[in-house]
Amino acid sequence: MSPAPSTGLLARAAPVIFVLLWSTGFIGAKLGLPHAEPFTFLSLRLAITLAILLPIAFLTVRQWPGRAALFHSMVTGVLVHGVYLGGVFFAIDRGMPAGISALVVALQPLATAFVARWMLDERLSAVQFTGFLAGLAGVGLVIAPRLFGGAQIEGITPVTLGAVIASVIAISVGTVYQKRFAAGLDVRVSTSAQYVGALIPLALLSFLTETRHIEWTGEFVFALAWLVLVLSIGAVGLLMLLIRAQSAAGTASLFYLVPGATAVVAWFLFGESLQPIQLVGMAIVMGAVALATRASGTRGRTVPRA
Repeated sequence: MSPAPSTGLLARAAPVIFVLLWSTGFIGAKLGLPHAEPFTFLSLRLAITLAILLPIAFLTVRQWPGRAALFHSMVTGVLVHGVYLGGVFFAIDRGMPAGISALVVALQPLATAFVARWMLDERLSAVQFTGFLAGLAGVGLVIAPRLFGGAQIEGITPVTLGAVIASVIAISVGTVYQKRFAAGLDVRVSTSAQYVGALIPLALLSFLTETRHIEWTGEFVFALAWLVLVLSIGAVGLLMLLIRAQSAAGTASLFYLVPGATAVVAWFLFGESLQPIQLVGMAIVMGAVALATRASGTRGRTVPRA
């Protein structure tokens, strides 16, 4: 039986919705971090998210997986939410420009493709690899005005660079780990376990390294609510569905679209103009993503499962 038209439309729209939602994460960080330290901000975000998700999961999920499956989801959470978000927020809080930190999501597809080749035996075709390289070049054009616009670039230190490098490695390994060990779990259970896993190290870092002072301004409350509802629940749940539905490399290729989408959101909210070179780069990125995703999708159907 063929899927209903509405179901097919939703499946086709899911990657677009995910990119739009995920791209707002940098905007939320930009709004919230001036009012709270990074690990405190993230710990509060995850704690509120768990307060929403756990009751829903307990009330609606009839059969919970075993402890091994929950453990795998917690490991994914440490990587995808703990190390990745912690590293990005840490770097932005210490002055790294949002345009530079966008390189994290731009480099992730390449890293994920090679990790998937190692862990999942997802072979890279010449077309797929070409698409990844073209996407990286397009991302470079999108952020080029921010890198070479004449303004002094501050916040680029060995510490902040190390943080974002750790972030890209963590989310790449975490994406593949989720596909390999916990792709079949209910999304409500999987995301809840992931946030529990991520909250533990982030809360420890908050207590050990920060003052935990928060300025409860309207801007901070809005940023926190947006990151909880739209990112931690909406976008991350959709990400888990996409990882389950297609290859890990194919899902990761969507992250090439995030810098361009973030530029559009920043233009709409903060009046940051888009230069012609950025529009060219965004067009290259979208074409590269279509190329790499199609190649990954056709190959992803043969990925062995645990």
